[in-house]
Amino acid sequence: MRGDGAEEELLCSAKGCRAEAVWALRWNNPKIHTPDRRKIWLACADHRESLSAFLGRRDFLRDVVPVADRDAP
Repeated sequence: MRGDGAEEELLCSAKGCRAEAVWALRWNNPKIHTPDRRKIWLACADHRESLSAFLGRRDFLRDVVPVADRDAP
């Protein structure tokens, strides 16, 4: 939710994609983030694999969860 009470629109993080996000890719860059820090990219069903692969090649991907669970520990 946004502060004004309106629902936050959760869109895929893939360039040019405007689809609704269904996955949260939680990641960090160990060179600049503490081990417990998590940044989040959102992904639609079509871009989950390509975004995961991009982060995985860099050893940044930590886990993938449903978007509703993106802030869970």
